[in-house]
Amino acid sequence: MFHVLSEYAKLLRYKPTIPERALEICSETLACPRVGVHKTFMMELMVKGPTNVSPCNMPPPYDALAIQALLERKANAVSQVELWEKKY
Repeated sequence: MFHVLSEYAKLLRYKPTIPERALEICSETLACPRVGVHKTFMMELMVKGPTNVSPCNMPPPYDALAIQALLERKANAVSQVELWEKKY
């Protein structure tokens, strides 16, 4: 989410300002009122800081043989379903 918001912020044309009565809320503030398992869970999942890696990794592109095998499997599945439809 941090990466999405950072990229979106680059597109903004106005300068955001902090309202006078604004309160700063940190993740500890959200976790502290919790007790027991809820607090433990929230503290374990808390983000400690930004990361240098992208939020998700795309799989490598398919080569020609892999695409052909995928298309053949799809065609076989469709023909099998059509055979079942004709049978019943």
